[in-house]
Amino acid sequence: MSLLLLGLAGMAAALTLAATNARGWQWAVSFGALLAAFQILTGFGGPPVVIVWGLLLIVSCLLLVGQFRRILVSEPLLGWFRRVLPTVSQTERDALEAGSVWWDGELFSGQPDWKRLLSFPKPGLTAEEQAFLDGPVEELCGMLDDWEVSYELNDLPPQAWEFIKTRGFFGMIIPKAYGGLGFSALAHSEVVMKLATRSATATVSVMVPNSLGPAELLLRYGTDEQKRHYLPRLARGLEIPCFALTGPEAGSDAGSIPDRGVVCRATHDGREVLGMRVSWEKRYITLGPVATLLGLAFRLHDPDGLLGRNSDLGITLALIPADHPGVEIGRRHMPLNGSFMNGPNSGTDVFIPMDWIIGGPARAGQGWRMLMECLAAGRSISLPSSAAGMMKLAARTTGAYARVRTQFGLPIARFEGVDEAIARIGAHTYAIDSARTLTAGAVDLGEHPSVISAIVKYHATERGRSVVNDAMDVHGGKGICLGPANYLGRAYQQVPIAITVEGANILTRSMIIFGQGAIRCHPYVLREIEATRMSGIDAATRAFDDAFRAHVTFVMGNFARAFLHGITLARFAPGAGSPETRPHFRELSRLSSAFAFAADIAMLTLGGSLKRREKLSARLGDVLSQMYLASAVLKRFEDDDCPEDDLPIVEWCVRDALFRAERALVETARNFPSRLGAILIRLAAFPLGPRLREPSDQLGTRVAKLMAMPSASRERVTRGMYILRDEADPVGRLELALVLAPQAEALLAKIRAVEREGGLHGASEQERLENAVGQGLLTPEELQVLGRYRRLQRACIMVDDFPHDVGRHVRSADGDDRMAGRDEWKGATDGDRRTA
Repeated sequence: MSLLLLGLAGMAAALTLAATNARGWQWAVSFGALLAAFQILTGFGGPPVVIVWGLLLIVSCLLLVGQFRRILVSEPLLGWFRRVLPTVSQTERDALEAGSVWWDGELFSGQPDWKRLLSFPKPGLTAEEQAFLDGPVEELCGMLDDWEVSYELNDLPPQAWEFIKTRGFFGMIIPKAYGGLGFSALAHSEVVMKLATRSATATVSVMVPNSLGPAELLLRYGTDEQKRHYLPRLARGLEIPCFALTGPEAGSDAGSIPDRGVVCRATHDGREVLGMRVSWEKRYITLGPVATLLGLAFRLHDPDGLLGRNSDLGITLALIPADHPGVEIGRRHMPLNGSFMNGPNSGTDVFIPMDWIIGGPARAGQGWRMLMECLAAGRSISLPSSAAGMMKLAARTTGAYARVRTQFGLPIARFEGVDEAIARIGAHTYAIDSARTLTAGAVDLGEHPSVISAIVKYHATERGRSVVNDAMDVHGGKGICLGPANYLGRAYQQVPIAITVEGANILTRSMIIFGQGAIRCHPYVLREIEATRMSGIDAATRAFDDAFRAHVTFVMGNFARAFLHGITLARFAPGAGSPETRPHFRELSRLSSAFAFAADIAMLTLGGSLKRREKLSARLGDVLSQMYLASAVLKRFEDDDCPEDDLPIVEWCVRDALFRAERALVETARNFPSRLGAILIRLAAFPLGPRLREPSDQLGTRVAKLMAMPSASRERVTRGMYILRDEADPVGRLELALVLAPQAEALLAKIRAVEREGGLHGASEQERLENAVGQGLLTPEELQVLGRYRRLQRACIMVDDFPHDVGRHVRSADGDDRMAGRDEWKGATDGDRRTA
C-alpha cells in the first residue's frame, strides 16, 4: 500500500510540476525526495540504487547545467532539425512572416488569458462614422432596387455610381489628409455589412476599393509623390481602382504568376527612361471593366542588370492608367448573375516607367510580401462583413416569414423541423457577427491578424452558405421564384463567389489556418526555425537551446493541464466572465491545452510532411477556429453587458463551437498516422472519453422563438442592417406583418375558439369576423388590425410572375429586340393589387 501511494504521489507530482511549468531544479528536488522516500520505505539499497541516483544526477545536469545540455542534447538536435526541416521558399516565408499574432497566439498557448480578452476595449464608432451610416449609407440603400440592379440594368444605376463616388465611399480607408474619410476598420465593416443587406452589387463595388487594392497598397508602401497624386483622386472618386492578380494559370497559387516584366529603356513622354515592358493576362478582376486605374502584379526580370540586382527580381506591383497605350480592358464576366463589374484585362509588351512601381524602384520584387501584409483587410474586414450582412438579411426575413406564413392552421415557425433551421440561422449569424466585430476591433488596435483573418473569412462565408441554404428551405417556393419580391434568391446564387475569392475555402481550411498558424502562432517553433538559419554554431546552438528547452516545458505542461482538466471536467480550469458563461471559459481552457499538445505531437511526429497532410491540418485548424468563434461570442456577450435574453443564443453558439472543436480533435486522433501519437492525443484530450454534446432541441427552440417574434434579442442579432418599413418594400412588408402577428394571432385564436363551440358562423373568414364584431367578440379597431394583417400576410407570401418569355425581350414596333422595362411584365406589385 505504501508503494502504491508513493507511486500515485509520484504521478501527481509529475503532473503538477508539468502543469505549473516548474523549473528544472524543482523537478530534480522533487524526484530526489521521492527516491529518498522510496529507499526509506523499502530499505532498498545496493548497486541498483546507485544507478538510479546516477541517472537522476545526469538528468539534473541536463536540466540545470546549460553548457552540458547544449553539447549533449541541443547541438545534435539542431543538426537533425536542420536536416529534416523542409525547404521554405521565399514566398512561403513572406506569407509566414506577414501580419501579426493576436488572440490566436493565446489560444495556441494552451493557457489563454481570458482577462486579457475581456479587457480589450469594446469596438465602437465615432459620432462622424455613425452619422455616415445613418445618412449617406441609408440614402444609398434607399436608392437601390436589387431586382433593377441584377436583372434590368445588370449594373448599378448611374445615380448610385455618382453618389458612391462623390460621397466618399471609395475613400473610407484613405486618411482625411488626402481627402478620404479616414474611417476605422469597424466603420468600414459596418458600411459593407449594411450595404450587403440591400445589394450585393453595391457591396462589392464599395468594398473592393477599400480592401486589397491600390489605396491600401499606396498607404503602406507608396512614395510620397504617388500618395499625393493618387490618394486624393481615389478618395473623391475621380479614379475607379481595380487590382489584377489572378490569371488563367495562377489562381490560388498566385505566387506562380506567369505574367512577366523585363527591365529596359524606352521612350516615355518624349524622353528615354528606365522602365519595364510588361505582358500579362488576368481574369476575375472586380471593377476591371470600369476601372480607370489598374493595379497589376507581375514577375519582374532584369536580364541586363540595369538595376544592379538579381536577374529574377520577383513579384512586383505597379499602377497603370487604364487608358495607357497597350492596356486591353476586356469584356465582362457574369459570376452567377452577380451584376458587379468583373472581367479580364491584358497587355503585351506594354512599356511603363519604373516609378510606376508601387513604392518606386526600391520596391521592385517585394510585391508578394506587400500583398501578404495587406491581405488581412480583405479577409478580416470585407468578406466577413458582406457575409454577415447577407446572414442578417436571411435571419431577419426567415424568422418573420416563418411567423407570418401559416400551414395546417399554424405559423410554420412552430414546426420543429422549421424551428431547428431558424435556430441555426440565428445562432450562426450571432457567432459570425461577433467574430466580425472582434476582428475589426483588433485591426483598430493596430493588429494585422493573418491567421485570424483566414479563420473569419472561411467561417463567415461557410456559415453564410449554411444560413442561406436553411433560409431557402424555410421559404420554399417564395425563395426560388426570382423577381422584385424575392430578397433571398440572388444571395443564394452568389454565395459561392465569396467562398472562392481571397483564397478558396478548401485551401484556406486545409492549408492556411493551421498550416500558417502552427508556425506563426506557436510560441517557440518560429524561434527554433530561425535558429537553424543562423550561421554561427555557438549562437545558433544557444538560441535553439533556449527555444527547445522552453518548448519541451510547453509540451509537458499542456499535456498535464489537458489531462487534469479532462479528469476534473474542467471544474478547476481558468475561467472568467459572468457566472452563466464561466463554465464555457473553463471548457475552452481545457480544449486550448489539448489542442496545443495535439499540434506539437503532429509537428514532432510528422515534421515537414505535415503540410502535405491536408486533412489532418484542416481538422486541427477547425479546433483553432472554433475556439476563436467561441471566444468572440463570449466577448460580445460581456461587451453587451450580459443581456439575459441573449443567453439562449450565446449558449447555442458556444455549445456548438465546443462540440465541433472536440469532434475535430476526436477525428484528428482517429486518423492520426502514428499510433503512439494518437494514443497520447486521446489521453490528453479525452482521458474520460469525449463528452461534449451538440445544442439540445429545447435550446434550439428557445433561440428560434427569439428570432420569430419582435424582441430585443432579434434586434441585437440583426443590428446594423438596412430596413425600410414600407409596405412597398418586400422586407418592409415582413417587418410590418411581424409587428402585428402577436396581436393578430391572439385575436384569431379567440375567434377560432368560439367557432369550435358553434357560436360563430359565416361562409368566409371576413364574414365571420364581421359577425364577431356584431356579437361583441371583436371591436371595430381589432377588425381593422386583422384586416391589415391579412393584407400584409398575403403580400408577404406572394411571388412574382412574368410573361412566357420571362419579360426578357419585347419586340418593338421597328422590329428590334430590346430589354423589357418594369412596366412590361406583371410583378409582385401588380399581384398584390390583384389579390390583397
